[in-house]
Amino acid sequence: MTEELLTLTSLPLFPLGTVLFPGGVLPLRVFEVRYLDMIGKCHRAGAPFGVVALTQGHEVRAAGAPPEQLATIGTLAHITTLEQPQAGLLLVQCRGEQRFRIDRPSQLKHGLWVADVSLLPPDRALAVPDDLQHVARALRQVYAGLRVQSPGAPLPAVGSEQYDDCAWVSNRWCELLPLPAATRQQLMSLDNPLLRLELVADLLGKTGIGAPNS
Repeated sequence: MTEELLTLTSLPLFPLGTVLFPGGVLPLRVFEVRYLDMIGKCHRAGAPFGVVALTQGHEVRAAGAPPEQLATIGTLAHITTLEQPQAGLLLVQCRGEQRFRIDRPSQLKHGLWVADVSLLPPDRALAVPDDLQHVARALRQVYAGLRVQSPGAPLPAVGSEQYDDCAWVSNRWCELLPLPAATRQQLMSLDNPLLRLELVADLLGKTGIGAPNS
C-alpha cells in the first residue's frame, strides 16, 4: 500500500544555485521585483515558499542568459526573520522544512515560478549507528569552533542540535562541505537518511575530516 502524499497548489518557488535541506538555515538578500512581492505575501500570511535548485540558468535574470530549469525535488522554506533596510531590498532568514516533489511547474509572465507539488514524507528518525558516531562528533566540534570564530554565521540554534539523528547530522554536513550543487541535490533527494549519512562519511573520509579515531 503506497502512502498518499499531501499536495500543494501553486506553491511559489525561489530557484537558487544552492540546495536547502530540512532543518537548515538559509539567509537571503531579496531585491528582484518578482520575489519582493512574493516574499512579502508569504511573510504576512505565515505561509511557506519552495526553495529549489537551478539545474540551468542563474539566480538573477540577465539578458541572454539560458532559460531557468529547476530540479524536481525542493524544500519548503518558512520565513523566521525579515528586515527591510531600504526600499527594494529584503533581508530574510528562512528555515528548511519538508521536502517536496514538483509535479507541474509554470512560470508567470513577470518571471515568478509556481508549481503544484507533492510533499514528501519527512526523514525517518534513525539513531546514528556506532560505526558512524565519529561523523556526529566531528560535526559537534566544527559547530563549536564556528560559534566562536563566526558568531554571525547562520547556524542551528543552540539546543536544537540532534547529534543522535542520521538525517540531521547528514543534512548539516551536506551544508558545510564544499560540494557541487548537483551532489547536494542528489544527497537531499535520497529517501534513506542512513544512506545519506554513509555517503557523507565517505566524503569526509576523502578529506581527512572526522576520522573514526578523531
